[in-house]
Amino acid sequence: MIYELRIYTTVTGRMPNLLARFENHTLKIWEKHGIKQVGFWTTLVGPDANDLTYMLAWESLADREQKWNAFMADSDWQEAKAASEKDGIINAKVANSFLTPTKFSASQ
Repeated sequence: MIYELRIYTTVTGRMPNLLARFENHTLKIWEKHGIKQVGFWTTLVGPDANDLTYMLAWESLADREQKWNAFMADSDWQEAKAASEKDGIINAKVANSFLTPTKFSASQ
């Protein structure tokens, strides 16, 4: 199992748009493609109040590539993304990292 940590830094004032897109569209489309989320977090205290941090679980990098590419090509996703950005882009920056658990990790 590998984990993908993704951090979206939103344009100021656009966090509600990003959260609505995930809640109302993205998660349903992920389910269709077998994409498993571990969790989502916003920053309660700290310098990154415009960040949405989330984690996905994958069987392998090949599993990620196949499912993520299918998701990105999905017309429902493309329509939801376009609709949510009709008033401008939502994310100023997207960062992602792929993580593997240590042998002493509780996620093992």
